[in-house]
Amino acid sequence: MTAKRGPIPRPGILDIVPYVPGTGGLPGAEPVVKLSSNETPLGASARAVEAYLAQTPQLARYPDGSARPLREALAKKYGLDAARIVCGAGSDELLNMLALAYLGPGDEAIYSEHGFLVYKIAIMARGATPIAAPERDLTTDVDAILARVTDATRMVFIANPNNPTGTYLPFDEVKRLHAGLPENVILVLDAAYAEYVRANDYEAGIELVATTPNTVMTRTFSKIYGLAALRLGWVYCPAPIADALNRIRGPFNVTGPSIAAGVAALQDQAHMEQAVEHNMVWRGRMAEALEQLGLRVTRSAANFLLVHFPAGVASNSESAAGKSAREADRFLHERRIILRRVEEYGFPDALRLTIGTEDENRAVLDALTEFMGKDT
Repeated sequence: MTAKRGPIPRPGILDIVPYVPGTGGLPGAEPVVKLSSNETPLGASARAVEAYLAQTPQLARYPDGSARPLREALAKKYGLDAARIVCGAGSDELLNMLALAYLGPGDEAIYSEHGFLVYKIAIMARGATPIAAPERDLTTDVDAILARVTDATRMVFIANPNNPTGTYLPFDEVKRLHAGLPENVILVLDAAYAEYVRANDYEAGIELVATTPNTVMTRTFSKIYGLAALRLGWVYCPAPIADALNRIRGPFNVTGPSIAAGVAALQDQAHMEQAVEHNMVWRGRMAEALEQLGLRVTRSAANFLLVHFPAGVASNSESAAGKSAREADRFLHERRIILRRVEEYGFPDALRLTIGTEDENRAVLDALTEFMGKDT
């Protein structure tokens, strides 16, 4: 008998490499130090948790279809037009919605060489062609992006700060990038880590969105607000783009408890400032301590560090043998510590380290001190 053939995805879908998140756990019942997903070590605001739980009597009811309470809270906090805000199930959904609305076969979209993996997936899922622009010093290169713009270009994705490098583009460079793009090309500024940046030359994207017809800014509640499990994000965009997204998004794509928790999180400014301060202190301490171990660290504006290890047995240095990122990852797992492997981002000899609690950070340093053969 001839085997029956089931449905076949449209061309290009099976060429997509699925997104694989950081390791979430290890075999065994012992607790782990999980620093693989850029989650905040301070957790969610107590006010956000209380607001979330208060929604349980309403679970039988549909939420506000436009997430109006959350859009209004965001508009109040940042001085925005609520009608130009669209909320989604994490910024990932919004990135995919932008691709759905504006990309198709024959189109091209550009992203930075070491940019967030979801960009390439969203582009290919719409039948468009992904174009990776090389970076300079592990930082988005404006000239490299502009050199790759063609008549087929429809969108440019920039994570600022970038994941997994943690580097960022100053606002003057972002404006220069926008100025070099045709008006029919959308500049997507993914500002998932914007709250962590404390640099005078940085701007998340609100100004460009307010003053240009082809810039959008995506944000998330998954990082500094500690609401990753709720999948909550938002995009600020010109009115015509907001209209397009509202036409294709799910009618109830954000849950009622998530809306309530998001509103409460925005109102707890003290909790957010505490998270920023903790991150600034420990990001600097961790970078310095890791460099003292002989590891190279990409200086970051976000809540993580990209830690570069010797190339192991491929290195000409005898002392580097056995000190690769893969071996470090295995060594850390044996001590119940999880960092993020980043081979798929083009860094086979690096691990990404989320800034954790003081105890978690010290546990990582102790383990890597032992791994690198340094005296304690």
